[in-house]
Amino acid sequence: MAAPMEVALVSDAAGPLCNCSVWELHSGSALPGYRGGNSGPRGLALLGGEHLLGAQLGKSYINVWELQRKDQLQQKIICPGPVTCLTASPNGLYILAGVAESIYLWEVSNGNLLAILNRHYQDLTCLCFTDDSSHFLSGAKDCLALVWNLYSVLQAEPSQIPDPRHVWSRHSLPITDLCCGFGGPLARAATASLDQTAKLWEISSGELLLSVLFDVGIMAVTLDLSEYHMFCGGMDGSIFQVDLCAWPVQRDRTFQTERENGKVFKGHRNQVTCLSVSTDGSLLLSGSHDETVRLWDIQSKQCLKTMNHKGPVTNAFIVLAPANMFNPDGKPSVPLPKFSKHLHGTESNDEQGSEGVT
Repeated sequence: MAAPMEVALVSDAAGPLCNCSVWELHSGSALPGYRGGNSGPRGLALLGGEHLLGAQLGKSYINVWELQRKDQLQQKIICPGPVTCLTASPNGLYILAGVAESIYLWEVSNGNLLAILNRHYQDLTCLCFTDDSSHFLSGAKDCLALVWNLYSVLQAEPSQIPDPRHVWSRHSLPITDLCCGFGGPLARAATASLDQTAKLWEISSGELLLSVLFDVGIMAVTLDLSEYHMFCGGMDGSIFQVDLCAWPVQRDRTFQTERENGKVFKGHRNQVTCLSVSTDGSLLLSGSHDETVRLWDIQSKQCLKTMNHKGPVTNAFIVLAPANMFNPDGKPSVPLPKFSKHLHGTESNDEQGSEGVT
């Protein structure tokens, strides 16, 4: 059986226009590119395999492209402030955006704003869902990572701010990145921070499983699908491979670069901003402020391909190619409606209609 086709989505912050490029992972062939807006997207999310969402640096809107129409921007979703991070639920039903210290949750099918969560004290830096869309995680400059139960958030009264399921406060400097493994509420999650540590947590109990100390601040973190390894991108351009099944088991570990032979990827000349592993666990994709995206062979630590961009790379991730991505006649099954800036039912319909998509 042929391996499933995987594509890499990459965005950079180049010049007057944002640039989102797509290329086939194994062949390296360039695929459609998406342009529009005024600066590079800081948050990038694929929604249901039909829409590509990009939150712009310093801008108060989210750009929307239909995957079948690469030549023009389809929509601009107006937001109440500059968007600092963005994600979509794997089931395609919800969108999360970080605006200052608040988390905004929208329902895709009708555009209603379902919740505004204010439990962070400084700007949001990262958001992600669990693979079953039952929980989501948020990280911020206040050094906190929060775990939220989506059902509890949706059931809360509009006048109440629901409590997060867990508050992780073991980092001492801003959270820079986070990711979730597989298993829904039983999954493990990794957090990265400027405090030079990456930590591994258990979502169900909230317990800290592992803390790894590096000699540089960590800007990006990801897990392979088997969760044998955690990959951490440093401010100096290095990428570190941490073995999660190493013996003896230690909760607090120091990564000593000079002793960890064959566990460091070297090639980037500036901080690593994003990391993603292929589904078969053989390839690692990395993006950096050195304006390059690199594809690595994990076993040999060799760089297989380098793609140059016109600005610092802000996002890069590997996904299975959506079924209708290359069908020119395909149309989204759920077109994105106008998105509200107000909680559903708290403003008049006319006022809600005046905001949203332009």
